[in-house]
Amino acid sequence: MIRSLLIANRGEIACRIIRTAQAMGIRTVTVYSDADARARHVRCADQAVHIGPAAAAESYLRGDRIIAAALATGAQAIHPGYGFLSENADFAEAVIAAGLVWVGPDPASIRAMGLKDAAKTLMAAAGVPVTPGYLGADQTPARLLAEAEKIGFPVLIKAVAGGGGKGMRKVDAAQQFLEMLESCQREAQASFGNAQVLLEKWITSPRHIEVQVFGDRHGNVVHLFERDCSLQRRHQKVIEEAPAPGMDAATRAAICAAAVQAARAVKYVGAGTIEFIADATHGLRADRVFFMEMNTRLQVEHPVTEAITGVDLVEWQLRVTSGESLPLAQDQLTITGHAIEARLYAEDPAHGFLPSPGRVDHLHFAPGARVESGIEQGDRVSSFYDPMVAKVITHGPTREDARAALMQWLDASFVGPMKTNTAFLYRCLALPEFRDANLDTGLIGRNEASLTTPCPPSPGAIDAAAAHYRRAMAQPYPAALGGFRLNALPDRRLRFYADGEMFTGDPTTDSGTGAAMAGDGTLVVIEQGQAHFLSTTPPPPRIGVSAASGAILAPMPGKVTAVDVAAGDHVSAGQRLLVLEAMKMEHALTAPFDGTVAELHAATGAQVPVEALLARVEPSAG
Repeated sequence: MIRSLLIANRGEIACRIIRTAQAMGIRTVTVYSDADARARHVRCADQAVHIGPAAAAESYLRGDRIIAAALATGAQAIHPGYGFLSENADFAEAVIAAGLVWVGPDPASIRAMGLKDAAKTLMAAAGVPVTPGYLGADQTPARLLAEAEKIGFPVLIKAVAGGGGKGMRKVDAAQQFLEMLESCQREAQASFGNAQVLLEKWITSPRHIEVQVFGDRHGNVVHLFERDCSLQRRHQKVIEEAPAPGMDAATRAAICAAAVQAARAVKYVGAGTIEFIADATHGLRADRVFFMEMNTRLQVEHPVTEAITGVDLVEWQLRVTSGESLPLAQDQLTITGHAIEARLYAEDPAHGFLPSPGRVDHLHFAPGARVESGIEQGDRVSSFYDPMVAKVITHGPTREDARAALMQWLDASFVGPMKTNTAFLYRCLALPEFRDANLDTGLIGRNEASLTTPCPPSPGAIDAAAAHYRRAMAQPYPAALGGFRLNALPDRRLRFYADGEMFTGDPTTDSGTGAAMAGDGTLVVIEQGQAHFLSTTPPPPRIGVSAASGAILAPMPGKVTAVDVAAGDHVSAGQRLLVLEAMKMEHALTAPFDGTVAELHAATGAQVPVEALLARVEPSAG
């Protein structure tokens, strides 16, 4: 068995691996950048090594520094986690060449499945059904457009080296194709160092079904059943569950057999995921499921598989890497109950899901769920990395039990003061279509307005805040004198302010909604996952520039990756002016109205702070 392990990752990923490794008696070493010097994964490990500046390209993506850290600390093996270098065959080879043990599949398997076009060709040869599309080497815009027109719109552009929802664009018409292609290739180059793309036919009612596979060095390959990851926003997973609802025994047998066949085709060792797209127009059917790609690593959503199988997949990784056979055979693996996972992010759904980095001054995770997090109260959500706060997993005898438990958890937990997507997750789970398992990958997109628009606090929530405030601020005189007046009946109501509005609450009518003090006369009330900050003092008047004045400000720290206009250009409302990359995502900044670019302070490649003035648009006459 491995005795010491370096985890080449950060955040909840590193914390998850550290927990299992330490339970197995393995010494753990982690690495950190300048931004993560006091991060939780640094505190949890037995030893931590600094590897560079905050930017991932200068720290967590520096394989040479990670290998040097492993050698310097006496670590025997390197676990890459998921993301960063986990699917980098060159890094895997460098680890092995340095005399270290690589916790993952063989580099040849990573290469075989790492490029989506080559992987689809290989799978088709192995008899695994694949989605129709274009996999050619000719990457000229004209050829790609011509191939898209042959396939028929809508089509999906995908980075061949992509993953995690990056480098993917749905194109509905030929007129959009070249702009979408440029954006996709730019994001692919920035994220994966490879701008090459492939094209796939867009399936109208798609469900994203994936199968967890596992292989050892003794020729054994098993599946651990399927997961449904159909609830997505812009190709990024939001809610995952296992098993897939509506999956009958015949379809499960077919899709899982295809996954094992795919893994055997590349002599796969370790944990991997075979991802399929299912045409669910008439429900899940074995003849309407197509191979998309293989992720040659552990997945973010692996806990739902662990919940229904009772297996610790990280433990399996470490045992297989140490030369052991798989702990269980296929006929020993069974499904028990249902599990659902939600990804809790520091982001603002009401404003285009902009990341919301900052210090976590308040953190309360309710009981009743498995929570995987790399953040504790007092830590910071960094602007340099993915803004995930936690993965939350509930498990129950039925899907409805798991769904209700997760909604209850979201309604009783709070992370602040930054914005989070807690209410968005709650509303996703509450959708009638989700409740009834009427799923496809477009479900969130069709309902995005209702899922992201903030709701004002209900009268019951205001009354609960008033009751809590009255208890917390109890006066030294008898309660009977509260609100006493000589010339009128007692007035027990309390005034609160939130988002520029005033609300009045009755402290004698407590609805039972949870409320807590957040400091400085402010309370927070959680209602259906949404946090309402209620202040007892009126807000100061707002002063400053905004999009209404034509000022285009950086919504967060980031890097300018594209500038589409020049000073003096005439622009239309909604026209893209520039692109800001932050937290691994591209954010298009657009003109607020028709007008002229009066000022331009942004240049491609520039790093800009939050609220930096990037451009100013003057409105057209009239």
